[in-house]
Amino acid sequence: MSIEYSMDPAHMHLDAVHGFLASSYWSPGIRRSVVANAIRHSVVIGAFEQVRGRQVGFARVITDFSTFAYLCDVFVDAAYRGQGISKRMVTDLLAHPRLQTVRRFLLATRDAHDLYKPFGFGPVPEGRWMEKMNPPERWQEPGRTPPPH
Repeated sequence: MSIEYSMDPAHMHLDAVHGFLASSYWSPGIRRSVVANAIRHSVVIGAFEQVRGRQVGFARVITDFSTFAYLCDVFVDAAYRGQGISKRMVTDLLAHPRLQTVRRFLLATRDAHDLYKPFGFGPVPEGRWMEKMNPPERWQEPGRTPPPH
């Protein structure tokens, strides 16, 4: 099946993106409004079935367009994996003209290290990075149990 790609935020199917992210390990129960806001304020790419127009993949970059970028929310529907869709989305995002001066690209993954290594991503030196996690009630649907760390 032929896949088309779009970097136009208006083309993203919010229900499809939200549905996947809300069931992912990294943003379980995320509110639809949070996903909509994230799409508005990021560089995004979506993968779509050419015939039916169904969204089957998504990725986004959070950035200042100058020195720092964070690649996140990369997913491909299980039925479409193994076709190079995630590689194409990452390739297109990294080639985005406004991201060419970025000094540091960061990402986090539990299980897709082999996807990102060919693009030059590698482990972060121990002890260099810190994080602050806000409580889940700030971003999750009410009534969700907190995600495991």
